[in-house]
Amino acid sequence: MFLRTVLHCLWIGSMTSWVRGLDFNFHDSKQIEVYLQSVSKNYSTFTNLYSIGKSVQGRELWVLVLGKYPMEHKVGIPEFKYVGNMHGDEVVGREMLLHLIDYLVKNYGADSTVTRLIDSSRLHVLPSMNPDGFEASAPPDCVFSKGRYNRNNVDLNRNFPDTFSTAASSSVQPETQAVMSWIQSESFVLSANLHGGTVVASYPYDNSNGGSELVNGVSRSPDHDVFVHLAKTYSYNHTTMHTGTQCGSLTFPDGITNGYQWYTLIGGMQDYNYVWGQCFEITLELSCCKYPPADQLADFWQENRAALLAYMQQVHLGVKGQVLDVDGNPIPSAVVEVQGRNNICPYKTNKHGEYYRLLLPGTYTFVVTVPGREPMKKTLQIPNGPESFSALKYDFVFQSNSPTSDSVAAESCTTANHNSNNAAASLQAPHFAILLALAGTAAISRLVNS
Repeated sequence: MFLRTVLHCLWIGSMTSWVRGLDFNFHDSKQIEVYLQSVSKNYSTFTNLYSIGKSVQGRELWVLVLGKYPMEHKVGIPEFKYVGNMHGDEVVGREMLLHLIDYLVKNYGADSTVTRLIDSSRLHVLPSMNPDGFEASAPPDCVFSKGRYNRNNVDLNRNFPDTFSTAASSSVQPETQAVMSWIQSESFVLSANLHGGTVVASYPYDNSNGGSELVNGVSRSPDHDVFVHLAKTYSYNHTTMHTGTQCGSLTFPDGITNGYQWYTLIGGMQDYNYVWGQCFEITLELSCCKYPPADQLADFWQENRAALLAYMQQVHLGVKGQVLDVDGNPIPSAVVEVQGRNNICPYKTNKHGEYYRLLLPGTYTFVVTVPGREPMKKTLQIPNGPESFSALKYDFVFQSNSPTSDSVAAESCTTANHNSNNAAASLQAPHFAILLALAGTAAISRLVNS
């Protein structure tokens, strides 16, 4: 009984210490857990703490959500996420996300930008996707360590289904599966994953099979213009990233790069988010040194704070709304397409009949398809949503509940379907197998980037 009382007092003491402020130091998995529990307890009206699963060694993958409605999704409120520490030895992003949480909770109600961000969106923060890898890492370590991989020696950023390759990946890891299930369970609109090893914002696609997406060495997505805007939003709000000359001989104009143009990456998370999750994601490289000294963390925070906030605000780009029947009932799985943007997987409404479409200001024509009904076409003028913390709202209402045409649902989206039209896809299999065989070593220098 005495021991239990002592331990309880120590736990209360640690919870209380976090309230006084988050220090600029590296925090292990247990310290992060206690900190997040403290935040959730002390700011319970607009935060919620949950786990999306466990690592190979059984560590919880904690997510803190901030929002006016933290416990559940609300129609019309876009979902945003940040993911840190996917590679366990790339540690700056992990600490930046903790300080972002600290900044948001302490400034909610006092700072107008923070307050409007939290009230107008639902913000999910996963500080560490690879806690086992972090625990296996140790500073100083600027280039590479075994902590990059999870406990099964797998690179998590090569472990997702790939848009352009039918080659089998290594078995899906617990951390990867947890994130995939998370993406499918929430209607995420915008995301970024935080890495280290250089300073740049990288955007999809990360891979190509030599099809129409490949233009002058760039693997262009149908939303290339939006991705360039998102990457520049971060790089130009960062104090130095936009200069593009942070880490020796590496140079990136405007501090951004197309992933494939930089180097080929098979099985990456950002392409998976975009193609199968209907979530725009970019990769943020935040430090030349993967595991720098702790005394540099305060400077990293000053470099990234404005950029982290400005990027979150972009969740309000474009248009949002519902597809409804004449009685106002939501229609799930309706296909919402933008003419001229032929996404590999057509964008569909969620169970609430909602759609979210990130678009730059301009005029766009939408085609909405529901099986058995005449497609609906509408041209919309899209304003600059982030300025007002709200995308344009427009609901598509089908006036008849009776079938009026032979229209059918869009073809289901699979990797095989996408690649069947391009023989180059078959060439990916041996290439991918070689990469997997070498992924556990430092022999391939390009693989030690993101």
